[in-house]
Formats: sequence, C-alpha cells, structure tokens
Amino acid sequence: MRKKILLGLCALVSMVCISGCNKQLIDTTYDFNKAIIIIGDEIKEVEISSWTDYSNGDQIQIKATDGTIYLGHSSNILLIYDEG
Repeated sequence: MRKKILLGLCALVSMVCISGCNKQLIDTTYDFNKAIIIIGDEIKEVEISSWTDYSNGDQIQIKATDGTIYLGHSSNILLIYDEG
C-alpha cells in the first residue's frame, strides 16, 4: 500500500514539474490555408502554400501560393484555416 501511495505521489510531482515548463511535449501539425500579415501600416491577406515556425524563436515563415515568401514575428501574422 505504501509503495502505491509513494508511486502516485512521485507521478503527481513529475506531472506538476513537467507542466510547469513552457515547452510543447507532443508535436502537433496544423494545416492553415490563409494568413493575415501586418507589414508596417499595410495589412495583407495571402493564400498559404506552406509555412514554418521556428522552435527557438517567435518567427513564422510563410510561402504564399504566388511564390512570395514572408518572414515575420508571430505577433504580426495570423494563420487561418478556412474550410470553404
């Protein structure tokens, strides 16, 4: 009985320690097809061919369907999934 309680307590402490960090434990893939990009005073809406985010920073790179590549801070880029 003591071993079960001790094991449960260790599991609980481990979960609290892991969830306390700001790190994604499971990698997920998101599919977006539109983006709204703020460039200075200009706001652009583009169709996305592909996109990449960087795990060591806050930058997002978007390749538009017209071939233009945008690289910007995540606070200036809104990724959208539009089913239509």
